[in-house]
Amino acid sequence: MTLSTANVLEPSVAKGRRNGAGMAIWRAIRSSGKALTGAILLFIFLIAAIFPQLFTSVKDPNDRAYGLSLPPSGEHLLGTTSFGQDIWAQLVWGTRETLIIAVAVGVLASVLSVLIGVTAAYLGGIGDGVLSLLIDVFLVIPAFPLIIVIAAYANGGNLAVIILVLVVTGWSYGARQLRAQALSLRRRDFLESARVRGERRSYIVIFEMLPSMVSLIAANFLGAALYAVLTAAGLQFIGLGSPSSVSWGTMLHWAQTAEALQTGQALWIIAPGLCIALLGAGFALMNYAFDEISNPALRRVRRNRRNNVGK
Repeated sequence: MTLSTANVLEPSVAKGRRNGAGMAIWRAIRSSGKALTGAILLFIFLIAAIFPQLFTSVKDPNDRAYGLSLPPSGEHLLGTTSFGQDIWAQLVWGTRETLIIAVAVGVLASVLSVLIGVTAAYLGGIGDGVLSLLIDVFLVIPAFPLIIVIAAYANGGNLAVIILVLVVTGWSYGARQLRAQALSLRRRDFLESARVRGERRSYIVIFEMLPSMVSLIAANFLGAALYAVLTAAGLQFIGLGSPSSVSWGTMLHWAQTAEALQTGQALWIIAPGLCIALLGAGFALMNYAFDEISNPALRRVRRNRRNNVGK
């Protein structure tokens, strides 16, 4: 292929690559039972977060208008707390704050990972050395003790502070992965062709390199979101969340404070703990689809298994 022909075909090839990324993700999710299960779990939690009124008639989950420590019944599906609050209503309404933390941290940490990791790989030289050193420093810092210290001394009950702390401590692992992937793409033919055409660096990174890394960026988002769900629940459980907010982590905190297990209110602890586990499982299962897209070996293994079953 001559250079002039490459110049004509390269933009259409890049466009096809970008358009095909979304279809590849959908096909991977649809064809993988684990990924489809994860997508269904995330969809259910998303509906509960956006439209909690579909699942409960209680408008204020902190309302203490009910009897104390009531057992499960038709009126109160999971019973009530020792403060007179409906446990099911708190569980449903708590989905919103939990998902807000997961999505916000996932998006912001992924953006930071892309900016630093891809930029380091593309710049090379001194720029790559400095940014790689920054990534390595954040990788070796013990994350959870640092999170506790920062959250405790920076008004950790504020939701924005919790999100910021989780972003600052959760971007480095994804940045290392994205840098490695970008290094493997830096000398590919389609990027060299874009340089020959005289495209700007920003155009090459955004419109040529990033579309080839969609699956890895999505996997990075899911990993950061899972990290945020578990870590935020841990912070709220030890009392670093806002006491007036309603989330699964604060439910665990108040249940522990009220000695729910000792007083026969196990559902007060089991329900939010199970929801945290299911939401984490949803994010983890979705990762299978993106692992399959980014790793051709996994596609071959699964295809071979399917053929052997057919025989």
